[in-house]
Amino acid sequence: MKAVILNAGVSRRLLPYTKDTPKCLLNLGDMTIMDYQLSALDQVGIRDIVMVVGYRRDQIMEAARQRFPQMSYTFITNHRYEETNTAYSLWLAAEHFLDHDFVYLNGDVLFPPELLHRLVESHLPNALAVEIKTCGQEEVKVLTNGAGRIVDIGKELDQAEALGEFIGVARFSAAYSRPFFTALNSAVDAGMDMAYFEHALHETITRHELQLIDVTDIPCIEIDFPEDLFQAREKVKRMRV
Repeated sequence: MKAVILNAGVSRRLLPYTKDTPKCLLNLGDMTIMDYQLSALDQVGIRDIVMVVGYRRDQIMEAARQRFPQMSYTFITNHRYEETNTAYSLWLAAEHFLDHDFVYLNGDVLFPPELLHRLVESHLPNALAVEIKTCGQEEVKVLTNGAGRIVDIGKELDQAEALGEFIGVARFSAAYSRPFFTALNSAVDAGMDMAYFEHALHETITRHELQLIDVTDIPCIEIDFPEDLFQAREKVKRMRV
């Protein structure tokens, strides 16, 4: 199984913290966001890492190789990182995940190894880590059929109807990789440069089963704003790594 991590963006919403440091290298105590992710992947035995980089990419590549030399890295540069979003970045990595089982990680999510264990050890071939809660406007929301199958996903969904938030960590099967890529490719061909990768999930969701894995009991947070960064620094004090 591979891991695909997206770390290309500028993260303007976190300025000035990201002025000289890419978001994934922001410190949360003694470790960076990327340290926590790579450590968790190492602990579940996933060491084949595909990472899409862009903003301050040399810093990211050097840090990854120095801190986790046991990993095998494929770095892909999104040279259009200032004008594209996660769908485009993931599309760039397609040749490396096609016909493979893989885990997907937004590079700005803090979580303990337990979360990846739960995903990887699940019998579900295609599953999204979901925190069941009342969602805000900015969060990627999911709707389900009441039996664990996700029937819609996106930021624009009705907050009152959403079951919870997709936190940006998922696992996908080799069989799903082809239709998933087709949906990503269609978005890129249509000039949807600022589309989130969840658009591709939305496009395939009626024909391919996506299930949720409830991670509400596991401390995790997607870091988009300064207040998220402060919360994450508090969470790591209680996190077992």
